[in-house]
Amino acid sequence: MRPETTLFILTSVDGKISTGDTDQLDVDQDFPNIPGIAEGLTQYYELEKTTDFFSLNSGRVMAKIGANRYLPDVKNTLCTFIIIDNKPHLEETGVDYLKKRCKGLILVTSNPQHPAFARKADNGLRIFYYEKKIDFPDLFSKLKSECGVDRLTIQSGGSLNAQFVRLGLVDHLSIVVAPALIGGKNTSSLMDGESLHNLCDLSNIKALRLTECRVLDHSYLNLRYDLIN
Repeated sequence: MRPETTLFILTSVDGKISTGDTDQLDVDQDFPNIPGIAEGLTQYYELEKTTDFFSLNSGRVMAKIGANRYLPDVKNTLCTFIIIDNKPHLEETGVDYLKKRCKGLILVTSNPQHPAFARKADNGLRIFYYEKKIDFPDLFSKLKSECGVDRLTIQSGGSLNAQFVRLGLVDHLSIVVAPALIGGKNTSSLMDGESLHNLCDLSNIKALRLTECRVLDHSYLNLRYDLIN
């Protein structure tokens, strides 16, 4: 009783999903300026256009790509965005930007002071509030039963990715591998979150079954897997 989910993400060969350990560094902003990587980057965005009509992301990622800045020429999308944001990373302008850009906005938070509550009465905005901690299995169940989400693309950061995978909430994985080596132990990767500490924790490792391997132009790859949950 939850959506069928696909984790779709752009990563370097060494598994990094950012170019550094600060929010000022980001693959979307930085890869276009690096020779040997920039040439094939549009293939990722073309594949992104084929993902599901419901897209889950984090407020931090939205802030990194500039959602809080005033952008007068907003290109609308047919997707409904589901944004996980506790800190908050999104400001009221960011909430307004996402409402204007997407078909619908679902904001998920455990922060009672989140700026989205100032827009609660707006059409096109729904808020799921969890008092202490977001219950992701419950959230995914409600997305299915209350919001009609049958298929969901996840494009979040490494910490959320780890939670979703370890909770058994990810069915498929689609990785676009850029021909890059980034490095840095504090640079976000495909899977971050809490490290494993003992033999009992090995149950958190999820095996994968390769379903497709496509060699793209300019040394890019698209790897698709099913997760064996």
